[in-house]
Amino acid sequence: MDGLLEDLASAGFVVGSVTELRTSGVRYRDAVPVLLRWLPRAESSAEKEEIVRALSVPWARAEALGPLIEEFRAAPVPGTPKQELLRWAVGNGIEVLWDDAQFDELVELARDRRFGKAREMVVLGLARSNRPEAGEVLVELLDDPVVNGHAVKALGKLSVPQAREGLERMAGDRRAWVRRDAQRALSKLA
Repeated sequence: MDGLLEDLASAGFVVGSVTELRTSGVRYRDAVPVLLRWLPRAESSAEKEEIVRALSVPWARAEALGPLIEEFRAAPVPGTPKQELLRWAVGNGIEVLWDDAQFDELVELARDRRFGKAREMVVLGLARSNRPEAGEVLVELLDDPVVNGHAVKALGKLSVPQAREGLERMAGDRRAWVRRDAQRALSKLA
């Protein structure tokens, strides 16, 4: 990672770590290409996760979303706990960077059960979509026990009348947070 820090310094960002860059409060738009070059070169899951989190900022959307989608797909399936945490962090970045221009690819990730819990934040990203079919996908995902809680949360941010039956079912879920979010979503439909 020393080479990455040197490249960041050459771009005008003198920091001791990628985390320091991310938490600096500086809009580091000019560092995004450097981070993207280093993403495939990171030697460990922890280093890669640091870079992914630094790329998970709105001003990186145009450059970073495509590479994060590829990174999400590339992690071995199923992986070690560290790899799964990395994939979840990548999914979180995808949620932050959501762009309907890549809607079909993102929906494919949300539906692909091989990716397990890592899909949670991708599913939540559907709430950022302006596409009418986003609601239909979320209703479908209410039947996926791995991500249905996040589908409920996303539906709470949208108004999807066809979700009523599924949300009523989820209002009886064993998880308190899911029941609460289902009730909130239903109240928006009243």
